Amino acid sequence: MKRTFLSILAFIIVLTFIPQESYAYMVKYKEDWYKLYHVHYQQYPDDCMENIYWLERAVEADFCNPLYTGIRFKTEKQWEKYRYLFMMHINLKLIEQHLRLGKTYNKQEIYFYDAAWKDEYLNDLNKALSCYKTGLFYWNEAKLWCEKSNASSFNFLFITEKQNWEDERQRIVDGNLDYQKILEREISRVEKNIKQLEVMEKYY
Repeated sequence: MKRTFLSILAFIIVLTFIPQESYAYMVKYKEDWYKLYHVHYQQYPDDCMENIYWLERAVEADFCNPLYTGIRFKTEKQWEKYRYLFMMHINLKLIEQHLRLGKTYNKQEIYFYDAAWKDEYLNDLNKALSCYKTGLFYWNEAKLWCEKSNASSFNFLFITEKQNWEDERQRIVDGNLDYQKILEREISRVEKNIKQLEVMEKYY
């Protein structure tokens, strides 16, 4: 019994000191960064900012080898359209995250008694305004990539594995997806509220 216990103990000690090979996941390509993006049912500002970070890194990174995208490409033309759709989709997600983040700082209406917290509200509204204006930048980027992916050379060529990206492209082309209207409406409302607060006198 004692010998068995000593044998087991020796085995555990040997295992402990054997160098273990570890594998780290290398986040390098657009597809890798995009995998880190996720949306919670209830998303807080920190969640939005985290997602914005992942998506911005995805924009800046290189594409991985087409062999590792999880999609079977038969032609270079398919690979080309995939890249355009990917960039369009990433920019749309960046808009969504900036809208969510802006909403957390936005105040829909201003009341006379809000003057007591004038500075705090102005600070938040300026953050919301920055989010919405940044969203406009990404909207222009999304439209650019949409236009590229909608070129006549891609007629009858669809990336079926990314049907939702194709749907987004078509909705932009048809005018059914227009973030510019949404963002400009929010910018107009925020600017109006900022002006209203700026002329208020504080009540304590």
